[in-house]
Amino acid sequence: MMASHAAVADQEAAAKVGSGKPFARDHGLCVNEDNSHFFFDFEKHGFEPEAIDAWVDQYAHTQVRELMLCPNGMRTNFSSKVWNPIWKGLDPQAGPDQPLFASLKPEQRPGGWQFAHNAWKVDHDGIDVYKRWINRSRKWGISPWISMRMNDIHCVDDEHHYFHSDLWRQNPQFRRVNYRFSGWTDRALDYGHPEVREHAMALVRELAERYDFDGLELDWMRFGFHFRPGHEAEGVGLLTEFTAEVRDLLNGWQKKRGHRIRLSARVPSRPQTAVGLGMDASTWAQRGLVDMIVITPFWASIETDMPVELWKDLLRGTNVKLAAGLEVLARPYHDFKIQTNSHETVRGAAATLLDRGADRIYLFNYMGYGGVMQGFEDYAGFLREAGSVETLAGKPRRHITTYADTWAPGEPHLQQLPATCVPKEWNAFRVPTGPKPASGAAVARLGIQGGADAKGWEVRVNGDLCNFSGMVKPEDCRPDDPMFEFRIPASAMNRGYNLIEVLPQAEGKIVWVEVAIDPAST
Repeated sequence: MMASHAAVADQEAAAKVGSGKPFARDHGLCVNEDNSHFFFDFEKHGFEPEAIDAWVDQYAHTQVRELMLCPNGMRTNFSSKVWNPIWKGLDPQAGPDQPLFASLKPEQRPGGWQFAHNAWKVDHDGIDVYKRWINRSRKWGISPWISMRMNDIHCVDDEHHYFHSDLWRQNPQFRRVNYRFSGWTDRALDYGHPEVREHAMALVRELAERYDFDGLELDWMRFGFHFRPGHEAEGVGLLTEFTAEVRDLLNGWQKKRGHRIRLSARVPSRPQTAVGLGMDASTWAQRGLVDMIVITPFWASIETDMPVELWKDLLRGTNVKLAAGLEVLARPYHDFKIQTNSHETVRGAAATLLDRGADRIYLFNYMGYGGVMQGFEDYAGFLREAGSVETLAGKPRRHITTYADTWAPGEPHLQQLPATCVPKEWNAFRVPTGPKPASGAAVARLGIQGGADAKGWEVRVNGDLCNFSGMVKPEDCRPDDPMFEFRIPASAMNRGYNLIEVLPQAEGKIVWVEVAIDPAST
């Protein structure tokens, strides 16, 4: 079945490639395929060459302009000469209960074995997944990139986890914090050590030699903390120097390859936080070192209010593209339950960020073949609309209030929610909603903890009184607490930010705030 699918796709690709740009798009999507998803999920696709090619075909005829292919965590998924491959220590003839996976819980070992064994088997069979994906992407007019995780530290609470490299295990002195363990980022590698920078640069050199990609992404957001606490200012110069060295390397390779090789960096959503963690992305752009900057949260929630306009000002005078990164989770504050976005909440975030000036919507952890996207019944349809304001227009969207999950050490953590309700005292919430709706209905929604009934509460949007509509319970992406809806007068809505003011009549806690827009509703 996979082979016939691939054969049909080959025929379609040959008919459509033409100039190499078969689809005209003003903005578009970048999609990141992480280092493990494809290898864990083998039952959905198989590992025959045709099946590997067919993985790319799901992105054909969509708004995906760049595929960001990640071949590494702390180890690589290919037979690297400079880093440990994920299967180092694996006995291919043994099952999950072997020494490599001994530190895992028994129920976790089959998954670990699948990842390491599948990567080994593909390499053993002489197949390079990333080379095939690069070639297949170009057949569809999609730009293939390699995305390198610069400091991946999954599962570092387990010193013996099979994810970990020899360098990390054998050199605890290279870790950014040695006097405590309060979270994974304490055990990230410290780029203040020249040995750590050289270790990373060795993989950059190998990737550039091994793969003919259109671009290389330095993913500094896996996991975002690269220096000893209090030494981030020293790190600014080190990471700028590192980026310049990568740019020089790519300049040499683009002469050999005969085409431009672009460079991108994933950094925190706010400029001051990025610099506070050693990532002076605006300087990288102004010096011509990078071609794209991806601003993004880390993982805990999608961030719907990233300062796109400020970044665009910092990039003024350059040709650097700004991509707005969307994570798959949706939470209004740190202690909220873990849940994924709905199609409508992604529409809301994408419409807002594109309207504010983003050149791309960058999807992280939105992989296909089920995976974390299994709640999206029409993945291809989602990819055909999420990258353009025009294709998002006329569709229901929800603009939820979230928070920033990444802060430099000592930087104040800001979030609007939860908010305490005091009777007769106003609360205010600033919600970015993107393009002003041309038709339909808009409503403000409040999730309230504590048993209060919001029927008698006064709610205004931009000063205009909103009528109470009742209780609502969206199917996806919502609090467990009751949600109440208030109809917003059409004349009250702004493009961009809308201010929701709430006058409670009872004690409680507001845990959810959103504006929902349905262009088809009256």
